[in-house]
Amino acid sequence: MTDLPKLHVAVLMGGWANERPVSLMSGEGVAKALEGRGHKVTRIDMDRSVAARIAEAAPDVVFNALHGVPGEDGSVQGMLDLMGVPYTHSGLATSVIAIDKQLTKQALVPHGIPMPGGRIVKSVDVFERDPLPRPYVLKPVNEGSSVGVAIVTDEGNYGNPIARDAKGPWQDFDELLAEPYIKGREMTSAVVDFEDGPRALAVTELKPKSGFYDFDAKYTDGMTDHICPADIPEHIRDLCLEIALKAHKLLGCKGTSRTDFRWDEEQGEDGLFVLETNTQPGMTPLSLVPEQAKHAGIEYAELVETVIAAALRDHAARKRDAGRDG
Repeated sequence: MTDLPKLHVAVLMGGWANERPVSLMSGEGVAKALEGRGHKVTRIDMDRSVAARIAEAAPDVVFNALHGVPGEDGSVQGMLDLMGVPYTHSGLATSVIAIDKQLTKQALVPHGIPMPGGRIVKSVDVFERDPLPRPYVLKPVNEGSSVGVAIVTDEGNYGNPIARDAKGPWQDFDELLAEPYIKGREMTSAVVDFEDGPRALAVTELKPKSGFYDFDAKYTDGMTDHICPADIPEHIRDLCLEIALKAHKLLGCKGTSRTDFRWDEEQGEDGLFVLETNTQPGMTPLSLVPEQAKHAGIEYAELVETVIAAALRDHAARKRDAGRDG
């Protein structure tokens, strides 16, 4: 049980990323939970004057409920570092790396984390030829929540080669990450920082009612079944938990993270691949981290306070380190 003093918490949400609606839901859930625990809450819908608004509120800590850019890419983290305000979730360097799928691979793969191969391609080039043998995946390099992900197959309706007027991420981004398509099951595992260290909570399998686990499937009630805990062999479950915890530590994640997997069960352990590690996982009623926390016996409000407690510990440690360096 987290034993926090009563705090003034600024909940930072909204912003202008594609994931704004999700962030607003996350932020409101967090704010209500904190108010229910007796904390003072200032809701801040992020705009260009966000630094002045945070300074005016003078909170004890900021709960960063933003998703996507600029709340998840290091921009907000750098601003809050300069202001000297404690904030939840990962810091600047981790955020810069983890939101960039190619940088994430460079950080994790050398340490034995299995991730799909692939390369960066210019969007205009996919109209001339396929960057990889079909089926393959095209996705933005630095977006979350499966924003702009396209699975290109021989039977798909994008054309062969991809037609310029086909709706897809090539219309919105100049560069894309092309990866081999990993068939199989979609799974995810959350990691939370507790006082005695980070712990992977559970493995959830995600079964979309149709298509794949895209943005709509993630955030539309009833479009995806969450199987928690996943009905998978014990050694695969343990491997997911081990890899999620290792990725959390290698990237330097704070507070909480969520690592997403694809698993081709025909290949056993060799068929398990990490797709990404999310440093700002959602906190909506449909979100996976609160769901896994509940499975582990941690209620939503306690989870929120646990993430805040981690932020305060990390801020105090950094101040101590800065004092020693000085």
